[in-house]
Amino acid sequence: MPKDGESQRVAFERPFPVQIMAIDGTWRRSCKLKEVSETGATLQVETAIEGLSLTEFFLVLSTMGLAYRRCQLDRVNGDELQVVFLRQGRKNKKSKDA
Repeated sequence: MPKDGESQRVAFERPFPVQIMAIDGTWRRSCKLKEVSETGATLQVETAIEGLSLTEFFLVLSTMGLAYRRCQLDRVNGDELQVVFLRQGRKNKKSKDA
């Protein structure tokens, strides 16, 4: 059972094809979803991401774009991106009401 503040991650045996897309739609890149949880995901990028604004973007889960999550880059490790899902009304997962 996960501790408070943690969520259980699900790792895919074969990474799931997804895309990341700019909030304004100016760029889109193919990648693979390796792990996912309620709060974030691990993505494997297939092309260069240099120069892209990854402060806030969409993780597009369906080919028609109807399933998506708003994300923020947490860290980069080689060709892997750790992303945090942003919830409506919050800019950052670390901000809490006292």
